[in-house]
Amino acid sequence: MFWVQFFLIATLVFLLISAVKRLLRKMFKIKKVKRAFFSYNHVNESHRKVDMRIRFLSIIPFMILSGLVIHSEHLINVYMLGVALLVTADYAVRVFFELKHSEYPKQAVLTIAEMFIMLTTFFLVFQYWLT
Repeated sequence: MFWVQFFLIATLVFLLISAVKRLLRKMFKIKKVKRAFFSYNHVNESHRKVDMRIRFLSIIPFMILSGLVIHSEHLINVYMLGVALLVTADYAVRVFFELKHSEYPKQAVLTIAEMFIMLTTFFLVFQYWLT
């Protein structure tokens, strides 16, 4: 039953992100950029380096938060906040490089919308799971 719910939620989130991006593209006249499927989509080499550093540095707090939750279940809210901050940092770097160094700075609007949807889904799923 878990996997059915997981795939249902993942599909709904994917469809929601696609619909919101399509709507925002029409509203703000944002050109669609061709990107490879399942790629990191870095704007430039600096973005790739900063992104990799953030990902590797986020492993340590993520492991600490996971360990705290394993030993003390009432710290699940701290875990949720930590994961949300790590996801926000990842998207913030992407938005910064899209705004400052991309050929298409309007793509940052789509990235911010995607971040908002992902964080909202994350919190909703965790709240549903905890009740």
